[in-house]
Amino acid sequence: MSEPIKYNKLIILVSILIPVVVAILFTVKLPNVEPLSFLPPIYASINALTALLLISALVAIKNKKIKLHSLLMKFAIALSLVFLLMYVAYHMTSESTPYGGEGSIRYIYFTILISHILLSITVIPFVLVTYVRAITNDIQAHKKIAKITFPLWLYVAVTGVIVYIMISPYY
Repeated sequence: MSEPIKYNKLIILVSILIPVVVAILFTVKLPNVEPLSFLPPIYASINALTALLLISALVAIKNKKIKLHSLLMKFAIALSLVFLLMYVAYHMTSESTPYGGEGSIRYIYFTILISHILLSITVIPFVLVTYVRAITNDIQAHKKIAKITFPLWLYVAVTGVIVYIMISPYY
């Protein structure tokens, strides 16, 4: 059994709205607002914690601790939302930091950054579909898509930390 149609429409809407709204908000700079320059290490830490939660949730479900798995996944989703709010707030109050590295490390940085950005957009519908399949008790379909969602989401969380570490000397 697949998730109800009402969820599919909502998943599509949210999956489109989040990147569009974030892109629009990137063009907005709040006047007379102190830059929130303290946020990058916080939201990088949130990415690290999300990665740990995802791994812990995988271990929990492998050990048949379904309630713990569910709790950890809900926490990971909540942290991802907090990350997104902080990330947008930072970029609405601060100028973008140019990467100052040179040579091959510059290419590595931009490869990681671009893949991180593209997969952070791609993972949104995967997370939503995976979550809906869990809450609608379509466990077989949940397991099937979770095998795709997990590595994508983990990659996004880990590369978020890597991008922060690589650009932090230039803040």
